[in-house]
Amino acid sequence: MKASLAAGLAGVLFAVGLGLGGMTDPAKVVGFLDVAGAWDPSLAFVMAGALGSHALLRRLILRRQRPVLAQSFALPTTTRVDARLVVGAALFGVGWGLAGYCPGPALVVLPVGGLTVVLFVAAMVAGMGAFRWWESARAARTKALPG
Repeated sequence: MKASLAAGLAGVLFAVGLGLGGMTDPAKVVGFLDVAGAWDPSLAFVMAGALGSHALLRRLILRRQRPVLAQSFALPTTTRVDARLVVGAALFGVGWGLAGYCPGPALVVLPVGGLTVVLFVAAMVAGMGAFRWWESARAARTKALPG
């Protein structure tokens, strides 16, 4: 129960931060990505603030033996940059640039964003489902191969 409440509070805090930072306004995001046109660098300050606070707090948090509300930390087990990571990041960036939303801000404005946001979130959920299906099928094929 405490973990769910903490997760909900963190989600609300994240949503407020996205709204205050302007990340929920697709025009602002597209303006930031339009480096050859009327570039709006203000989101760079949002990103710098996020990276700076993450860098400081991560060190502090990982000094603990375990998280306050969990038995262990859930950290990535690999630091390898491979084709899957690069292609996934490129697809994420293209989608962000085309729509002006990434997943967090889209979920924040879903109740008030209209049909465009609903379609974006539906496409995002469908893409996530397609990826999971593809990963499962790939794992099954690999397991079925002899040797």
